[in-house]
Amino acid sequence: MRIPRLWSMAIGGMAIAILALWLINSLYTLYVQVSGTTPWLATPLLIGILILIAIAIAVLVYYVGIFQGWWGRSKTKTPQLPKVPVERTAAATANLEAIDRQLQQIQDEVTRQALLAKSREIAENLARGQIRVVVFGTGSAGKTSLINAIIGRIVGEVGAAMGTTTRGETYTLELKGLDRQILLIDTPGILEAGIEGTQREAVARELATSADLLLFVVDNDLRSSEYTPLMALAEIGKRSLLVFNKTDLYPPPDRDKIVAQLQHRVQSEIEPQDVIAIAANPPPVRLESGEIFTPDPDIFPLIRRLAAVLRAEGEDLVADNILLQSQRLGAEARELIDAQRRRQADRVVTRFQWIGAGVVTVTPLPVVDFLATAAINTQMIIEIGKIYGCDLDKAAAQELALSLGKTLTSLGIVKGAIQLLSTALTINVTTYALGKGIQGLTAAYLTRIAGRSFIEYFRQDRSWGDGGMAEAVQQQFQLNRKDEFLQAFIQQAISSGTVKLKETFSIVDRK
Repeated sequence: MRIPRLWSMAIGGMAIAILALWLINSLYTLYVQVSGTTPWLATPLLIGILILIAIAIAVLVYYVGIFQGWWGRSKTKTPQLPKVPVERTAAATANLEAIDRQLQQIQDEVTRQALLAKSREIAENLARGQIRVVVFGTGSAGKTSLINAIIGRIVGEVGAAMGTTTRGETYTLELKGLDRQILLIDTPGILEAGIEGTQREAVARELATSADLLLFVVDNDLRSSEYTPLMALAEIGKRSLLVFNKTDLYPPPDRDKIVAQLQHRVQSEIEPQDVIAIAANPPPVRLESGEIFTPDPDIFPLIRRLAAVLRAEGEDLVADNILLQSQRLGAEARELIDAQRRRQADRVVTRFQWIGAGVVTVTPLPVVDFLATAAINTQMIIEIGKIYGCDLDKAAAQELALSLGKTLTSLGIVKGAIQLLSTALTINVTTYALGKGIQGLTAAYLTRIAGRSFIEYFRQDRSWGDGGMAEAVQQQFQLNRKDEFLQAFIQQAISSGTVKLKETFSIVDRK
């Protein structure tokens, strides 16, 4: 942009100079002529020409932008953009506030209080600003020995049998150059046998999921059973260092080969520099002199990398993890609210399906016409909409009802439902009473399909999905035609009095 502007300024300057010379020459000629005939007019004319030159210069300078910035700053106000949480911490805080509002919708008091407690815990973790470094891996990988070596003092039973650490053990660590306190958390081992082993693994996985930084400890190449949880944690955004422990048990060529294999296997989620080889607790060795020598732990590469990561990424790690935890809590809350709404909507559908069935049973309507009072019920749509926070007026609900009624008929679901239920009832006589019973039962069945279709419609934020209404209705019809459902549905209909088989049989016998 600078070169065109310089060219325009140069050209403009030349134009002004030429114009000035022309004006000066013209002024001189004009002044001589005017002063000879009308001396009093010569001076005002000179002043007018000078003003014209000044205006031309000002216009040119404004055009090339010299005064544009000054003018813009003094006259134009920068539009105020809406404030959005661009920082991770602000985003996490905003997310927690939204979740607290969301949790108020949960009706179960115990569940709501439990989730609110989780939300408060996440907020407190954000306020404290501690960095949670979780050590995760199998029971034999040497996790506790690693923590001992890092802290420089005994914090656990080194060399203990698998299963000793049954819950998360937390230790504090100060790192020079880092204001935040570091919490180093030992976890129970994974992949242990038995019910207790499974329970301990669940604790370990929960702790790993809540970590700001994960130290995943192995003592050889990754087994499939280790690779799966590591990748699962990486996929949800968990920052990890893969620690290859017990390198003292391998000759240098084998150790280097294992490191290369580990780097290759996890390259999609973990950088090569984050695969670190250490020896946290080298065993004592007997020297030629017969003296027993205990080597120092070789964990400096891990400490160096850990310090570099925490100093460079510590703030982001905490905020990212808080955001992740709040998102998981939000997803859990949404699932609970969705299940709660489904239960409420199902009760509405059940109520209206038997209301519709009763109306059809006592009213002489043709089979297809009962869609207006049974399967497509405007009030049912309005009530389901309210459950999902959508207030529909009667006109909008009626339009939806008519559209779905036409879809049911066009897909042949009305006729199919009658045949399906007639077969399920195993009655093949066509009396008036039996026909009315089948009509009522079919009305209830179609109302159920319609209601379930509308539940999915409101669940998807008033959308029928890519396949449209026809596919949504067809899917509900297929879900509700299974034998086990039909038998339960018919038994419920008999219990409600919609299909009174005893009276039907007595009418048939008399005839």
